[in-house]
Formats: sequence, structure tokens, C-alpha cells
Amino acid sequence: MGKIAVIFPGQGAQSVGMGRDFAEVSRRAAEVFARANDILGFDIRQYCFEGPPEQLERTDIQQPAIFVTGIAIWEALLEKGLSPECFSVSAGLSLGEYTALCAAGSMEFDAALRLVHRRGQLMQQAALASPGSMVSLIGGDKEGAVKLCEKASQGEVLSPANFNCPGQIVISGVKSACQRAVEMAGEFDCRAIPLKVSGAFHSALMQSAADQLGEVLRDTTVHMPRVPIIANVTAEPHTDPDGIRKLLQDQVVRSVRWQESMERLIEQGVEMFFEIGPGRVLTGLMRKINRKVPTVNVSTVDHIEAALGKVLAESG
Repeated sequence: MGKIAVIFPGQGAQSVGMGRDFAEVSRRAAEVFARANDILGFDIRQYCFEGPPEQLERTDIQQPAIFVTGIAIWEALLEKGLSPECFSVSAGLSLGEYTALCAAGSMEFDAALRLVHRRGQLMQQAALASPGSMVSLIGGDKEGAVKLCEKASQGEVLSPANFNCPGQIVISGVKSACQRAVEMAGEFDCRAIPLKVSGAFHSALMQSAADQLGEVLRDTTVHMPRVPIIANVTAEPHTDPDGIRKLLQDQVVRSVRWQESMERLIEQGVEMFFEIGPGRVLTGLMRKINRKVPTVNVSTVDHIEAALGKVLAESG
């Protein structure tokens, strides 16, 4: 029996219409969206299903929207007969770590959604208070990205934010430092593409958000998850509830070690990944990390039957 990991996407995976097809065919998915509306006090379902895009791209809307969609799809799959016991381990990219923890019973849905919503608000506020940017480096490696940040920073904040996959690293910091990095990228054998984001996420410019999120986390009930959840910050499984709180706080200002996390899971015997949530971002990253390990994507209802067949065959 092969080991299967379930993974959940983060910010940037959103698209208008996400989750609507699941809510139309699954009672449990529809209930997730209805419950989310009650908790948040605004119509997150409408933002997911109808947009408009400019609202769905706001950090304070986008984060709860992606989280809710991921949990709705998860519940639709459980309603169809998927057993959580099929999965040996789980992970999520940045925001997706919250979805993974909630799906694994580490946090109740209501508490996790309030936490995610507050996280989005705090990160949006930090972005307005300390304007920054992010740049995707194409073709570079970890060592080169670190050196580029050191040279381009010139005393300003600039650091690696996401180690996504081979040849794709994102750096984050003050806008002027990001611009210098774009100009210097060729010296480090990579291309630099400025990203359309509202702030310098996973950098020291988010420290105010991390500090305030820590206060919210201290008041949030956290249990050990039913399966190991890989922490973005360490690329290792979470070990205890207090550690979960601390690493979720640290994640706001520290690098996401996604490639390393996935490679470690493969080394530990994971033979299939199961991506649940809007879009195909993680499926695309896995092709660059290790093409030999299949990733089953479930982002629309059309994927359900085939996905269930594959996961049940692999786990059975």
C-alpha cells in the first residue's frame, strides 16, 4: 500500500467561480459556504462564485475565500465516501497550511476561518503600512537567490520568500530593493519577474502582522492533527499545539520551504499527492519537483470520480 499525501494551495490559486460546482452537487460543500457566511458576516460565497475579480484579489478576502473553498471540496469528497485514513501526511502552501490543519482536525472550522480572516486583514494592513513587493526568480537556485538578496538589499529588507520548485524562487521586500534585484538578476543566472501582489509577504515587512497574529493564535484552540502536517517554516512535521501556534506566526515573516517539504515526503515514501482546492498550482510545482510522482488534482467536480478511484486504488 503506497503512502498518499494530501496538499492544499495558498494565496494566488483563486479564480472567480471556484467552489460553485461543488456547492451545487454536494450538501456538505454548500453547508461550508453557508456557515462561512454566518461566521464572517459577509457573503464570501458570492466573492468565490461571482467575484468581482478585483475584490477576490484582496488579501483580506482572498485568504478566507481559498480556505473555505478548500474545506468545501474536502467535505464534498468525504460525502462521496473518501476516508481521511487514506492519507498518511498532509501539507499546505502558506495559507494552505491552515486548510491542512483544519482538514486534519487540528482546528475547528469556525476557529480556523476566523483565524485565516484575521491573518488576511493583518497582512493587508501591514502591506499598506510598509509597502513592498515580490519578484519571481526563474532559473536560479537557493544559493544564488540568497546572494542576490544580499547584494540588492543595500541595507533594505529583501529576502527569499518562497522556495517553490527547481528554478522558481520568490523574493520579497522593499520595492526599491526588489527593483534592484530585477536589474541584477542576470548576474546570478536567472530572470526576474515582478509579481502583482499587494505586499512583501513572508518578509520582515510583515512583522506587525506576525506579532498581532500571535495574539490571536494564543486564543485559538489547537489540537494535534490526526495525521502529520508539514510546517512551511521547517519542512518538518508539527510536534505539538504550542509549536503549531509558533510556526504559524513565524510563517508570516519567514520563507516557505515548499520544494524541500515535498522532496522530504517523497524520500519518506509518499507515492502520490492529492491536491485539493482551487486551481492547479501545486500540481504544476510537483511536475518540476519530481515528475515521476503523480499528483491527482481535485479543483472541479469533474475530477471527483477519477480522483476517488485513484486514491482508493493506491491506498487499498
